[in-house]
Amino acid sequence: MSIPGPLLEVKDLKKHFPLHRGVFRRVVGHVKAVDGISFKIDPGETLGLVGESGCGKTTVGRMIMGAYHPTGGEIWFQPPNGSPRVNLAAMTSTEMKPYRPYIQMVFQDPFASLDPRMTVREILAEPLVVNKVAKGAELEGRVRELIEMVGLKVQYLNRYPHAFSGGQRQRISVARAMALYPRLLVADEPTSALDVSVQAQIVNLALEIQRQMGIAYLFISHDLGLVRHFSKKIVLMYVGRVVEYATADILFGRPRHPYTEALMSNVPSTRPELLGRKIILKGDPADPINPPPGCPFHPRCLYSQKICSEDKPALREINPSHFVACHFAESLDLRGCDALGCVI
Repeated sequence: MSIPGPLLEVKDLKKHFPLHRGVFRRVVGHVKAVDGISFKIDPGETLGLVGESGCGKTTVGRMIMGAYHPTGGEIWFQPPNGSPRVNLAAMTSTEMKPYRPYIQMVFQDPFASLDPRMTVREILAEPLVVNKVAKGAELEGRVRELIEMVGLKVQYLNRYPHAFSGGQRQRISVARAMALYPRLLVADEPTSALDVSVQAQIVNLALEIQRQMGIAYLFISHDLGLVRHFSKKIVLMYVGRVVEYATADILFGRPRHPYTEALMSNVPSTRPELLGRKIILKGDPADPINPPPGCPFHPRCLYSQKICSEDKPALREINPSHFVACHFAESLDLRGCDALGCVI
């Protein structure tokens, strides 16, 4: 059944972790891991969430899953069968339980996300048993279907996770996430711990599953090249905030934020004349406890001017479906993927 409107809509989402000090553990500040981000994901669509380590992208995924409770904002999710939209951010763990089967997650480390004491058969059967979806012969049939769906042999079901390679373990993680026929899969750096050749296998597997099941993905990564291959829309985050949000074609054709250009310049190139094209950002990412005044990126920005250190730019729509948080988005002539010779 087709669902009108977005499958997931995040509005002004925030997560501030308190800092405690002293004997009485008084709150002396907050880590603003996520500081007011918004985006939408349509049914069957992939949205890439990109940024440096520590920008808050994993925290976003965990709030959508219910692992973290948001400090503020809304997470609107559209259940199947024409049910009304629900705000996951306003729910308790008990209230969210009926919706958990529809949103699943694949974690970054395949070596830590599988229980070493359980066989693959038990790992794949667990979500079906807990949610009372199948039992007996039906349960066994579904487990066999899942292991074959991710390209592994049925004979592997009696093995334990330690007997598999990293790529095989991640395939098992994907199979477990698919067990309850989810509508949305949150993939948190699912290939970063794997070899390049294995990364391609996992991405192609995810694309094939998407074609078969019409599932939507929130693909969290720091690798712009990988995200370009996988995503229809891309959100760039910097220190808990969105700096640019557009379709992949628009973003790679002509980025409008200096941070996007800098990340894009580090995508590998096969053109020798462009080997010196990399933009090396000075300094470290801004401190989420005490971000600089004005634009958080201005201490590292090649195009920074006085206003950048005084006035925080709002995320605004400069073209249809293209949002940028930069005072000079319209005037800067930034290099896109063609000019930089990116290998995508």
